[in-house]
Amino acid sequence: MLFWHNQPEHLWPSPGELYPGPTSSLLRDSLPLPYLKQEEPPSIPSEEPPCPALQYVLCAATSPAVKQQEEALTYLNQGQSYEVQMLCNSKLGDATQWPRLLKSVVRVVFHDRRLQYTEQQQLDGWRWSRPGDRILDIDVPLSVGVIEPQMLSSQLNTVEFHWDPTKRTSLFLQVHCISTEFTPRKKGGEKGVPFRLQIDTFKPSDKELPPEHLHSAGCLIKPKGADRKLKTDREKIERQPLHERNMYQAACDSTVFVECSPWPEPNAGPYLPLSPLALTSPNSCKLLSPESLCYSPPFLLDTLGGSPAEDLNPGASILETQQWLHRHRFSSHCRMLANFTGTDLLKLTCQDLIQICGAADGIRLFNTVRARPIRHRLTLYVAQEASRQENEVRKNPDSGCYQEISLDELSAAELMGKLAELLALPANQIHHLFHQGPGGILILLSDQVVQNLKDESHFVAVVKKVQNPDGYYLVLT
Repeated sequence: MLFWHNQPEHLWPSPGELYPGPTSSLLRDSLPLPYLKQEEPPSIPSEEPPCPALQYVLCAATSPAVKQQEEALTYLNQGQSYEVQMLCNSKLGDATQWPRLLKSVVRVVFHDRRLQYTEQQQLDGWRWSRPGDRILDIDVPLSVGVIEPQMLSSQLNTVEFHWDPTKRTSLFLQVHCISTEFTPRKKGGEKGVPFRLQIDTFKPSDKELPPEHLHSAGCLIKPKGADRKLKTDREKIERQPLHERNMYQAACDSTVFVECSPWPEPNAGPYLPLSPLALTSPNSCKLLSPESLCYSPPFLLDTLGGSPAEDLNPGASILETQQWLHRHRFSSHCRMLANFTGTDLLKLTCQDLIQICGAADGIRLFNTVRARPIRHRLTLYVAQEASRQENEVRKNPDSGCYQEISLDELSAAELMGKLAELLALPANQIHHLFHQGPGGILILLSDQVVQNLKDESHFVAVVKKVQNPDGYYLVLT
């Protein structure tokens, strides 16, 4: 039986006292056993987390009324310029190995998930109520090291710029909206919604490839009376008992951005690098036109117009597959799928894509790859009248052949526009559209009549020229 003596270490006899003799005889050479692994003593983990290579610091105080387990909150004044320091940690590698210029995209986006789904509508409403204004601006005269700032008129809440990581860079931003503008109007005293100020940094690449993502970080902000809100929060904490004050975070003079996942890219087209034109004047990038692009939830962009998403070609090369992924807002997964061709991507199952891209993006990528063409709500077949007078409309070589017309809105205006295009007539000169009913009567085609037409019906379009006003009547027989 073994007994453990709980004695101080210095009371235990040394090997020399127990076994007198030369010390070298007490030490034996280690046996070169192949199945024993020389293990290094486990290193003691550092208390401080590793510092990221890039770091962004907002020169604005955080709120003292935020609990320990919650994310820090920073109040901003509407329209005031705030400095954001763009820092590069030179300890992590040689700074000369960095690209000469980095591209950063700054966005103000909704923090509330519910508002993210209706973000495009919210920002369209803000643009309508504040024409000519922007949500986010760069104060160019105060900024240092900011190269080629861009504030596109179609992106109310997004700014872009280039900067040199080896030089001092200070970006001054202005937020022109307030948090209560996106809350339902009641009787006053509404609680404003929080926003996220996020910076995504990329390494510029070739024109044919999307930029390589390097780093993303963001912080929680509320653009609403910063001085008043900070004073109110301090007074609230001072009224708390001492034992409850430890539940809240200590206020800091500046806000350090927290690393996060990159914001999805909304651009449907290929990546277009910034023009090489230098900034000629401090006000040259001051555009007073609106809109939002804070990558409002990505899926909204497909419904807002633009070219329809094309299918992935099975014969697509690696480069073409990368471009397809970028156009469909899968830029964050381009590196993981760097060696995939179109055939490789089409062979993956839904579970494979979920394991590679995560649940949300994996399902979205699977549905995008396997997308089926949208079926139109109503399909009609129309032929032109075979005989026409020469003074009415020029003859069309397709007369007598039925052509397909597809309707999605099921409205008389949509049908009239499709018929005008088919018959090569000016749409503004077609005054009425009729449908020949029982007994040869003419029925004026309204939206309700169009909605009740039988799918895949066929008609002959008869064009009648009228005077006062000069134009045409169309009759579907």
